[in-house]
Amino acid sequence: MLEAPKFAGLIDLNENHDNYGLTQNFYHKLGEGSNMSIDSYGSLQMSDGGGSVAMSMDNSSVGSNGSHTRILNHPGLKRVRNYSVVASVNRGRVSQGLSDDALAQALMDPRSPTDGLENYDEWTIDLRKLNMGPAFAQGAFGKLYKGTYNGEDVAIKLLEKPENDLERAHLMEQAFQQEVMMLARLKHQNIVRFIGACCKPMVWCIVTEYAKGGSVRQFLARRQNRSVPLKLAVKQALDVARGMEYVHDLNLIHRDLKSDNLLIAADKSIKIADFGVARIEVQTEGMTPETGTYRWMAPEMIQHRSYTHKVDVYSFGIVLWELITGMLPFQKMTAVQAAFAVVNKGVRPAIPNDCLPVLGEIMTRCWDANPDNRPPFSQVVRMLEIAETEIMTTVRKARFRCCISQPMTTD
Repeated sequence: MLEAPKFAGLIDLNENHDNYGLTQNFYHKLGEGSNMSIDSYGSLQMSDGGGSVAMSMDNSSVGSNGSHTRILNHPGLKRVRNYSVVASVNRGRVSQGLSDDALAQALMDPRSPTDGLENYDEWTIDLRKLNMGPAFAQGAFGKLYKGTYNGEDVAIKLLEKPENDLERAHLMEQAFQQEVMMLARLKHQNIVRFIGACCKPMVWCIVTEYAKGGSVRQFLARRQNRSVPLKLAVKQALDVARGMEYVHDLNLIHRDLKSDNLLIAADKSIKIADFGVARIEVQTEGMTPETGTYRWMAPEMIQHRSYTHKVDVYSFGIVLWELITGMLPFQKMTAVQAAFAVVNKGVRPAIPNDCLPVLGEIMTRCWDANPDNRPPFSQVVRMLEIAETEIMTTVRKARFRCCISQPMTTD
């Protein structure tokens, strides 16, 4: 059992986490997801499309983090929406629209050396093949950009190295290396693909595939609470469950499974994202680091009690409810109110009356207050496969009834 952390993120049950608590101080998990959320303060500008392993950009914080970094104070980094979206980018350079972006320039500066990745040299990117496009999200420690690598659309996360705080810089470097290690291990069709990373004197860079469909949360918000077609909802839920079965088989815990961190690929399949510990922090006032994730967070994590991998199963139950209903969990509550209701009153989202019984059973078992009663993802996958078969059988029967109800004609 692990003690509940101050923020959510992937954790390796095989690793020694003596330094993990210290690292968390510099990588708070913040707020409520994207600017599509009802709890958003609107301080972060994001595009609707795509994402990376650190796509989950949250809009809350306990206040200033006292960062002593230099590059992010550059005036060109203050407002993401001022960057122009260009039709093309220069090979191995930043686009014209980012000419005043000091963080991007620090990465692409040919005068500064590129350090390899310790024990992961094969994942070191060739900056000559990287083209920096527009930024689509920004935080206190870095930014997210769209770009291309070797002709492929990618998401690029840049993190600035603290210049005047050696202890913080050391901890951030450890976190960066841990993220690279984790991403290099995860190879599954339903997990966002790691492309590579590199280190420069003033910046760390992580590159992942770019998911053109954006996040599931954004997709559902655009549908304005209309439910997803049942066949698609179950297919996407299966994608998530299979990806999480793989993660748990590696003895890893995601700890922040939610619709903001599920990205939609061009073929509508789901890619689980945000496995890194090196998160970009978005700074706004008025909410605690856990606030945004509360809607999906297991009660034992909300209460900072010891927990197991079953926290991910709880979160999946909430995600499945989202996919079936198309709505934000606890939509009429603030995130803090939702957390109080979950822990103190045992409240869960209301399952629709017309919900397929097997799907309702999966939800209620996944979000059971007792972690030991929650099924493993291997069992969740089997139950969803049964639901998928039942849906397909019902559709075929409906089509058959439609055909035989038509009047017969003779020549």
